[in-house]
Amino acid sequence: MEPSSGVGAEKRPPIVDLVKDKNGTDQILLQSPKGASVKISLHGGQVLSWKTEKGDELLFTSAKANSKPPHPVRGGIPICFPQFGTRGSLEQHGFARNKMWLVENNPPALPSFDSTGKAFVDLVLKSSDEDTMRIWPHSFEFHLRVSLALDGNLTLISRVRNINSKPFSFAIAYHTYFSISDISEVRLEGLETLDYLDNLHEKERFTEQGDALTFESEIDRVYLNSKDVVAVFDHERKRTFLIRKEGLPDVVVWNPWEKKARALTDLGDDEYKHMLCVDGAAIEKPITLKPGEEWTGKLNLSLVLST
Repeated sequence: MEPSSGVGAEKRPPIVDLVKDKNGTDQILLQSPKGASVKISLHGGQVLSWKTEKGDELLFTSAKANSKPPHPVRGGIPICFPQFGTRGSLEQHGFARNKMWLVENNPPALPSFDSTGKAFVDLVLKSSDEDTMRIWPHSFEFHLRVSLALDGNLTLISRVRNINSKPFSFAIAYHTYFSISDISEVRLEGLETLDYLDNLHEKERFTEQGDALTFESEIDRVYLNSKDVVAVFDHERKRTFLIRKEGLPDVVVWNPWEKKARALTDLGDDEYKHMLCVDGAAIEKPITLKPGEEWTGKLNLSLVLST
């Protein structure tokens, strides 16, 4: 993200700590040798914080967020699984963000992962409790690796395995709340000319124009079959978020704007100005797994500073 300020920073080991929040919920703190950090709650397997080595917070969390389980926290990166929004019979955005995840000490091997200089943790969610099986009667394992690289890049790797005797299908989204200076000062590139489903118009399909996205009113869209890289440019803060994704063909773009923000009890009236959700997702065409099959999806977030 920025050049290292400390001497020999790259020689210090990455740090992985177990901490607790004010409600006693276990959290994992990742720290890179250069000082960047990530905080993950075991409630929901949710990334709550991503900071640069200078301590600048890159993810938005509402000052009115309810952090006491079973409420999902408004902000960070909640994982929407196995449903996005109300596209199905489950609670909104599925149950994964409301479940307690476990730290996985012996995760399945991930051969393509280079651990050099990275602080990382493995979490797992299994379909072992009766409540989950009652509302979604499928046996699965959801393995999540969250890693913080030496350069401050944040990566989430999800692996969902069907351990059932019958196929099942699911949707997934990393509902990422980026912290921005002002919604009217940012633009989003990489979605030009794509088809999208507009949730404000009963999921009707439209085609985006050839310009970068800018924001003047509420937006709630699912862009289909997007490029593997999209970018959020924040002119005022002179920084750009790069969102790289694998196995996640869709991109959700959401901001509630003024009227809807006032109706959300866990969002301040004016906080919509300082957040933008851009999600790597697989929504339009659910992922189907046969017995024994595994799906892998990857989201990589990085920051580029301009002068």
